[in-house]
Amino acid sequence: MTALLLDGKHCAEETETRLKAQVTELKNRTGGTPILATILVGGDPASATYVKMKGNACRRVGMDSMAIELSEQTTTDELLAQIEELNNNPDVHGILLQHPVPDQINERACFDAIAAHKDVDGVTCLGFGRMAMQEPAYGAATPAGIMRLLESYEIELEGKHVVVVGRSPILGKPMALMMLNANATVTICHSRTKNLPDVVKLADVVVGAVGRPELIKADWIKEGAVVVDAGYHPGGVGDIELAPLVNKASAYTPVPGGVGPMTINTLILQTLESGLKHLN
Repeated sequence: MTALLLDGKHCAEETETRLKAQVTELKNRTGGTPILATILVGGDPASATYVKMKGNACRRVGMDSMAIELSEQTTTDELLAQIEELNNNPDVHGILLQHPVPDQINERACFDAIAAHKDVDGVTCLGFGRMAMQEPAYGAATPAGIMRLLESYEIELEGKHVVVVGRSPILGKPMALMMLNANATVTICHSRTKNLPDVVKLADVVVGAVGRPELIKADWIKEGAVVVDAGYHPGGVGDIELAPLVNKASAYTPVPGGVGPMTINTLILQTLESGLKHLN
């Protein structure tokens, strides 16, 4: 059995074609353009690269981006003031605060200061709660991107046992709730779970979201499982030992080229959705 490759790059490219047409139609009809504001605090090279990639993705579909760069010494109050300015700017339809921020900043307070209708990265407590209760909200970009990728390949989730390894507020926890809302039976694990291999072996669908290189071993995963690797680490490896799974899993996301492109794509999609609501 050769596993189905869940090609996030291809799925994202197909979506971009559709988004480009929608942006063009919106511009022609209203004269307005959806704008994503990105906030980068400090000079972390990886974060700077991610912000640049998000700006490039906006431009590929004809949207605009506004890049705000703040110093490493920025205080919580200064960042909150910047977020409030963007909340009040009618030309901005989405706000992204790049994670992580410097240690002196209260990240959660700053995330939660983002207006709900501009929280296109799905990072606020309000957005999480609304998503969990199946009320209108922008889902956290990475898990929402995973759900879109699974849907595009018609991966059945209803009634399946999903094991999510990871519990971060912007990945593991919202991932578990999205799977639950899709009628899966969900187990949440993490690096301190006892007998983690035994729990993973029960999974019909495994989501690696723990942030440790190849923590999840291939021999933990049962024959025919669907494997989703949301990790990315130096050397091009994820959270799951993927190589031996090509002939064992029923489907898997590659690293890179699986979950990553869908994260950025979902951010752009949700910014356009916000723009459509406020430019019409």
